[in-house]
Amino acid sequence: MPPRSPATTRPSEEGDERLLIEAAQADPRRFTALYERHFDRIYAFVARRVQIRGEAEDLTAEVFHNALANLGRFEWRGAPFAAWLLRIARNVLADRWQRASRELVPDGGGEEVDEQVQVDRRAMLSRLVSQLPADQQRVIVERFVEQKSIREIAIGFGRTEGAVKQLQFRALETLRARMGHIHE
Repeated sequence: MPPRSPATTRPSEEGDERLLIEAAQADPRRFTALYERHFDRIYAFVARRVQIRGEAEDLTAEVFHNALANLGRFEWRGAPFAAWLLRIARNVLADRWQRASRELVPDGGGEEVDEQVQVDRRAMLSRLVSQLPADQQRVIVERFVEQKSIREIAIGFGRTEGAVKQLQFRALETLRARMGHIHE
């Protein structure tokens, strides 16, 4: 008997999920079943990356709002629906961190000036990361913003852990060099 490949969902679960997706695409009111099925996983993903409970709840709501708004464009390709939701969650978190890095702290006392310097540094770093090649940028965001392990990133990329480490190394070297030029 040939060895079975590991699967995240059984065929019957996969078919059920596909039917739920098709039903929700036809009638958005049917999205509730998908929401209930995936809420805990998406909330846990967001909450691990955001320390404030209310913010995690708001961001999770935004993920499902975006999913519902874009459900018509979802195409079944055999990957779990949760993978699509997690990609939306990563994008929502990345947008949040970019907005946070651009927010300005009001002028005033010494502590606020220190905070302003930190905000400026984060904004500069965000700009430098956005200039990296797409693969390197994704590794930096997933590794240091989303705090994923090398293994998790490698699985997401479909590459070896060594390849991901090399991408991370090149990205960090590029960032160090560019930051050095800015401070000269």
